[in-house]
Amino acid sequence: MSEISEIQHSKKIMASYSSGFFVNEVIQGVLLFLLFFFYIVEIGLSPWLTGLAVIIYTIWDAFNDPLIGYLTDRPFRFTKKWGRRFPWIIFGFVPMLISFILVFTPPNVNAQEQPWIIFGWLTFTLCLFDTCETLFTTNYFSLYPDKFRTNEERRKVSAMSIYIGFIGVVFAALLPPMIVEFGNLGTYLLMALVCISVNFICLFLMLPGVRDDKDTVENFILKFKEREKEPLFKTLKTASKHKSFVAFLLIYMLYLTLTNMVQGSFYFWIAFIRGGDVSDVLYVMLMFLFGSVAGIPLWYYYNKKSGDNRKTMLYSGIALISLTVFFSVIIDFTAFLLLTFIWAMALGGFWTFYYVVFSDVIDESIAETGIRREGFYHGIRRFFGNLARAIQAFYFAVVLELTGFREGATVQTALAKTGILLLIGIIPAITMSVGFIIFWRVYDITPEKSKTIKEKLKQLKI
Repeated sequence: MSEISEIQHSKKIMASYSSGFFVNEVIQGVLLFLLFFFYIVEIGLSPWLTGLAVIIYTIWDAFNDPLIGYLTDRPFRFTKKWGRRFPWIIFGFVPMLISFILVFTPPNVNAQEQPWIIFGWLTFTLCLFDTCETLFTTNYFSLYPDKFRTNEERRKVSAMSIYIGFIGVVFAALLPPMIVEFGNLGTYLLMALVCISVNFICLFLMLPGVRDDKDTVENFILKFKEREKEPLFKTLKTASKHKSFVAFLLIYMLYLTLTNMVQGSFYFWIAFIRGGDVSDVLYVMLMFLFGSVAGIPLWYYYNKKSGDNRKTMLYSGIALISLTVFFSVIIDFTAFLLLTFIWAMALGGFWTFYYVVFSDVIDESIAETGIRREGFYHGIRRFFGNLARAIQAFYFAVVLELTGFREGATVQTALAKTGILLLIGIIPAITMSVGFIIFWRVYDITPEKSKTIKEKLKQLKI
């Protein structure tokens, strides 16, 4: 048998695995674009309670993600027969789609008169969704560094995943403005039903690609029996001392904070700065998508030529932060569309390669400890990703309340509009700058170090 680190997979298997990115981008994209707008503007829940619900969901996520990652990193009775990650991917998928619908079906009560009912529903459905989604995504993403172990395979799968995921972004961006009508709550439910119907079809496309390789499962079970079992808190302590991991988590969290705030503000900008309707959102999303299409191959070409994942993250981060600032000063619609296009080009670099960088981090962890704990690392990564939602919720709640934003209203004051401009530009740019500086100073996995790490992994044969 050849070394596990040299296993090669067909393009069909790579494409099948990559189709899961479509599901992730659709579900997360729709929530990103619409959650705050739906509950604050359409339902009429206050920014404070909407933000509090998201923060509680993040606290739940703090326990949920690492725990599920830790628990699924070990073998079970069915592991040898069905695989290490495959059963959990399947078990989490359908409940995730059902709970997604529930988020957009709040009780038919007046949010101004009975806010706590709406608040309770939002909190419960988000926590339920997070639990099911964690079971799916933690194991889906943990499969990537375990199944695809060479740089070339990872680069190919990453490229496929980005383009398939990009189709998901297109779907998430274009579907809502094609179905949703401002003031018509039933259109939001219809939009959610269409989303899960398409995603359910994707399940069958994913099946061949998300099955574990038999050799890696057998090797994992053997190595697990040989090593001493590590308690959860000891595992957490070990991970917290991994400086490249910590640096990645911070820039990843604050990058998501920036993108969540910018994209989550699109509907607010159109409705209150532009004074337009949903059809205008469609033009913004098209510019966002065209910019991403133009940017991704450029960043991919640069990364392939340089072979330096760290530099790709840094250069795209500089472009992303710099361009985001301009969203706070532009109020002309044509200029806004142009900026969105250029901004999306910068976003393409970070979006394409942050997962490749994270795989480098996981490789370094395995090389240093001799233990494969992808699920735990992905659980921690997911927690920091959702922590970005909490930061976004905090900013939205504070800024909208302090600037006098009126929930449920169709017209806002000049001060409230200023708050929207701050939320879409200056605030997220400053926030990501903190993570960028830390990553630049701390993260040290260069191409030379990555090569050394992979040589050690071959020696360890894990």
